[in-house]
Amino acid sequence: MAIQKSTPAVDGVHAFTLPDVGEGLVEAELLTWYVKPGDTVADGQMICEIETAKAVVELPCPFSGTVRELLAAEGETVEVGSVIITVDDGTGGSGAAAPDTSGAARPEKAGEAEEAREKPLVGYGEKAAATQRRARRRPSPSGPVSPPVPRPAEAAPAVEAVPAPGRPLAKPPVRKLAKDLGVDLSTVAPSGKGGIVTREDVHAAVGGGSAPAPVAAETVTEAAPATDRTARERRVPIKGVRKHTAAAMVNSAFTAPHVTEFLQVDVTRTMKAVSRLRERRDFADVRVSPLLLVAKALLMAVRRHPEVNSSWDEEAQEIVVKDYVNLGIAAATERGLVVPNIKDADSQTLPELAASLKALTDTARSGKTTPADMSGGTITITNVGVFGVDAGTPIINPGEAAILAFGQIRDMPWVHKGELRIRKVTTLSLSFDHRLVDGELGSKVLRDVGTALEDPELTALAWG
Repeated sequence: MAIQKSTPAVDGVHAFTLPDVGEGLVEAELLTWYVKPGDTVADGQMICEIETAKAVVELPCPFSGTVRELLAAEGETVEVGSVIITVDDGTGGSGAAAPDTSGAARPEKAGEAEEAREKPLVGYGEKAAATQRRARRRPSPSGPVSPPVPRPAEAAPAVEAVPAPGRPLAKPPVRKLAKDLGVDLSTVAPSGKGGIVTREDVHAAVGGGSAPAPVAAETVTEAAPATDRTARERRVPIKGVRKHTAAAMVNSAFTAPHVTEFLQVDVTRTMKAVSRLRERRDFADVRVSPLLLVAKALLMAVRRHPEVNSSWDEEAQEIVVKDYVNLGIAAATERGLVVPNIKDADSQTLPELAASLKALTDTARSGKTTPADMSGGTITITNVGVFGVDAGTPIINPGEAAILAFGQIRDMPWVHKGELRIRKVTTLSLSFDHRLVDGELGSKVLRDVGTALEDPELTALAWG
């Protein structure tokens, strides 16, 4: 991933702004810093990890030098284009705009130098560096704001400093809570360490009182009944992968007219084929599972009915039929549902497809799936059977025409060759966009997938 130098250096200090690492990215959450002020960094060195709307991405530094300042905290959501770090390349001059790093302020700037050294958190208030972070838009204060109290010049640097004027200190979830409740943080008296506004301070401001003082444990004789439901609720910020997934699913559900069909299939022969494949030498280094043969069955069905592998171009009023298959596999991860895809899956042999599936799932579980891995999909499989579920009505991945859900495989009574026997049975669910796929085409695709799973070896010979 190529990162451009966002702004020219001012007296040797480079400002690195958060780049758009995806398609139309507007913000990202900064997960982890790999560096700290004073560290030496090289051009191309990974300096932090961010979570975008699609994936977790590491960012490389586009210049070499010494880290001067980190302008975003871990866990903070940052807008694209905001400065997140400054790096001094050691070539600074003596111009007026050059940041003062000597610690000895000029007489006329002594107060500013003292204030700059006592900022409690990076990224708040004015910076001593020549570059500035883009100001965030905040609601206008709804009440009077007290003027800042000047600090005595003779006071020693405090460990817990007072927040910079006009920018109360609070973590992102607390800022979100205040915004939802219509509370101006600048009017709230902070009770947290270092002058940070807490969730309790915001709730107290809503009630018109002050934050309750902590009660000693030995004075509590009986637990008070919970009268406020919020005390028994947890709020989880909607961001990152989950935020993107939610928006995409809502858009798909209310844009594409969904139709879902179901088919129960005897997969006894598929399970026997899986066992035999596991014994073959060319499958020794990959995991052979029923999902592999389901994927191969869907690829054969797409080759027989290419119209199901298409997309709807609303602006051009055209149906775009893809002559390639980028097969998406829905994967549940700790960060939410992601759908990476195997590029040109239709051109891969069965051992190659097995290797691609393993690499795809391993990357997804490790949280390292990139935006490129999740873009360009043409048709998707979701394996709900791994959760012990028989069937479902999956929502189509945006930009695609169909998604196949593969249910759990169970022992069930089944009529086989005129006799009632116990067979391995699964349920397939195919959801499709009715603008692109009518009932006949959808039924044919689903029936072909079922036929390939009922007798995978014979089907492979017949359909090639």
